[in-house]
Amino acid sequence: MKFLSSRRVVLGAFALLCAGGLFSAPARAAENAKQFIQVFGNQLVAIVNSPIPLAEKKEKVLPLVQKNVDIDGIGRYCLGRYWKTASPDQQQRYLGLFHQVLVNAITDKLGEYRGVNFTLGNVTSTGADEYAVDSTLVRPQQPAAAMQWIVSEASGSPKVVDVIGEGASLRLTQRNDYSSYIARNGGSVGALLDALQRQLSHHNAPAN
Repeated sequence: MKFLSSRRVVLGAFALLCAGGLFSAPARAAENAKQFIQVFGNQLVAIVNSPIPLAEKKEKVLPLVQKNVDIDGIGRYCLGRYWKTASPDQQQRYLGLFHQVLVNAITDKLGEYRGVNFTLGNVTSTGADEYAVDSTLVRPQQPAAAMQWIVSEASGSPKVVDVIGEGASLRLTQRNDYSSYIARNGGSVGALLDALQRQLSHHNAPAN
């Protein structure tokens, strides 16, 4: 099983790091979503492109991700129908593990990118209080990557709830992986939690 490690998911995770007039209410909300991604992306690109040490970049990026990405909401979505079958203790443990896994997937890639930039395109409504913001990620000596940020204002303030890259949704890809793993383990949410814990333990283990 792949836990936030496939190429398209990693690319989607990194996209998280780049990334009044007389308007009608829907148009104003769409413009707010685009402005949110513009500001968030500019802040993160400035950190990624800075000459500061990698450890310091991670420290600076972490609070921005926590503030602007709905990690708990993404986590609940990724667990799918098993969220309702999990006990309250399992739900709490899962969200804690998922938070660490997602943050690691993002911050581990910081050292691989310098000189990145991004441009924004159209904004379209994808449902109640959700908007898709088209963007292009430009990386030195690599093809430009088309990305789509899904921004939700359901909580009252804009948050990134998904990133779509190479035609694949980060949260949908992860939900499919998690659901398949749980199904192969007799429907046990605990089996997934143990697998996530092993992944984190391996990640945090000192290199030999």
